[in-house]
Amino acid sequence: MPLRSPTLHTRTPAVRTSSRAPVRARRPLGRVARSAVLVALAAGLVAAAPAPAPPLPPPLGVGDRLFPYLGNPGYDVLTYDIALAYPGRNDRPLAGVTHIRAVTTADLERVNLDFTHGTVSSVTVDGRRADFVSSDEDLVITPAARLDRGRVVDITVTHTSDPRGPADSGGWVRTSDGLAMANQADAAHRVFPCNDHPSDKAFFTFRITAPDRLTVVANGLPGGRERLGGRTTWTYRTAHPMATELAQVSIGDSTVLHRAGPHGLHVRDVVRTADRELLEPWLKDTPRHVEWMEGLVGPYPFENYGLVVADADTGFELETQTLSLFERRLFAESRYPAWYIRSVMVHELSHQWFGDSVSPRVWSDVWLNEGHATWYEARYAEQHGGPTLEARMKAAYAFSDQWRADGGPPAFPKPPVPGDKISIFRPVVYDGAALALYALRTEIGTEAFDRLERRWVAEHRDGTATTADFEALAAEVSGRDLGRFFDAWLYGTTTPPMPGHPDWHVQAPEPAPAAAQAGRGARSVSPVKLAVRGSDHVARAERPVRAGKPG
Repeated sequence: MPLRSPTLHTRTPAVRTSSRAPVRARRPLGRVARSAVLVALAAGLVAAAPAPAPPLPPPLGVGDRLFPYLGNPGYDVLTYDIALAYPGRNDRPLAGVTHIRAVTTADLERVNLDFTHGTVSSVTVDGRRADFVSSDEDLVITPAARLDRGRVVDITVTHTSDPRGPADSGGWVRTSDGLAMANQADAAHRVFPCNDHPSDKAFFTFRITAPDRLTVVANGLPGGRERLGGRTTWTYRTAHPMATELAQVSIGDSTVLHRAGPHGLHVRDVVRTADRELLEPWLKDTPRHVEWMEGLVGPYPFENYGLVVADADTGFELETQTLSLFERRLFAESRYPAWYIRSVMVHELSHQWFGDSVSPRVWSDVWLNEGHATWYEARYAEQHGGPTLEARMKAAYAFSDQWRADGGPPAFPKPPVPGDKISIFRPVVYDGAALALYALRTEIGTEAFDRLERRWVAEHRDGTATTADFEALAAEVSGRDLGRFFDAWLYGTTTPPMPGHPDWHVQAPEPAPAAAQAGRGARSVSPVKLAVRGSDHVARAERPVRAGKPG
């Protein structure tokens, strides 16, 4: 059985000067001083070489198998209060102050935060100045006194947040009119200091200042606006805990569209003001999508919902909590059939239950996010003009061995390609994982499966959960020992026979092409064919799945 429990990891970084703890240049010695040094050398009073600098403290991690140095041990974050000042252009750093309240879970001489791509100017711990240094992608803080276990501690970091850099590295997304965020899987710490792992969820407050002409929207509920000197500070607070990778802030020349969802749910969409009429035919469907999902899995789990539609080239959509990120071109380009676009909207919506409300304890559990979102996407497509669920799953079954060879089993995916951390988002955790859910429903029956889905999101709401938790609940609901079933479907290197479908066959896997092994920029295309119904014929279209595609 593959190892499922994380262990603490550290690594020794290369010793280098940190940009966040600059070393002052030495002032040239004057004539008298030089003479004194020479005399001292002659007397043997000065060492021939300076003492070596002490090594940097190591970056830490919570031991995630796929991201061993992501997150930090020794504390649990309770709240983030993030203040950012946007200068009016998206090619300049934002000034920021991040306040973190946490409770220690161990005695700590130091506190490590994940942070990179910004400059830290000061740190305080409980109001007292603290020493700090950058070590790889960690900000290592040494408080004035040791922090005892069980203590609530307040950490304030004054820093910048730089939106410049490679577009595919995550964090800030530069749009045509401002900024948005795409932090999955490990890029929130490119925006603000944090414990950047989904196992440590917390409540968030955002205070974003921008020129009056711009609109700012973030996760959660609005907490008011304050105007001063041509700039407005917008405040938002989450009503439920959130993983750092799900944070969203949209800044731009935007309009916020409001509508009512089921049970009075507030639905808000953020669009470029110029795109309001273009996008309305799509966005007006969201309340019906929420109602459709509630009919299958139960009440929507958050305080509001909506889409932020960004004019940017990301290559994906993303389930940021209560405010999913979408590319404008998904709606603006007519080559996609309507049922497909709406099924993608349902995919991101279903993540609000699977992935956002119930978050993965470790990143190997990502199949619980993407497999479920793909499952409900496929079921919605079947009912609204797309291919049948059975046809899609049969096609997925044919390619399942190939996906496992390329990316590993659904619940034990291969580590990301070096230099391309989000390459964990491979077809095996999308359609490959949905295929495992299809097999489970066939194995235990539709009634038991539907009860399992409802209980899963209800019992783990606002928390984190593991594959083992899902296996245990499935066994409880069905009243059966499903150990061998899950071992084969979730951890096997080859695809088991499909229950009830002895005529389904897998294709022999082929070696991965060189491009798929190249890392950053490589793309894979899911071989699952989606039938597009025409007036007098059936065309065929491939569903694009980019390597490293979140969402």
